[in-house]
Amino acid sequence: MKKIQSFALSAATAALVLGLSGCAGMSRQGQDTAIGAGAGAVGGALLTGGSAIGTVGGAAVGGVIGHEVSKP
Repeated sequence: MKKIQSFALSAATAALVLGLSGCAGMSRQGQDTAIGAGAGAVGGALLTGGSAIGTVGGAAVGGVIGHEVSKP
């Protein structure tokens, strides 16, 4: 079970890094949404032991929070 959790965390981290590399031409709000979704996915995966539902749910919540956060 530890190998599955380790693999899920590694895959989520790799997806986050690769996904953020494409943020160069995005608006600030789009970048915040993508960062929030990535962080939420990693957090959801960690909190639920690598569950797909937890990962997707975390990404959705993180994306909404990242979208709504306004920076000066």
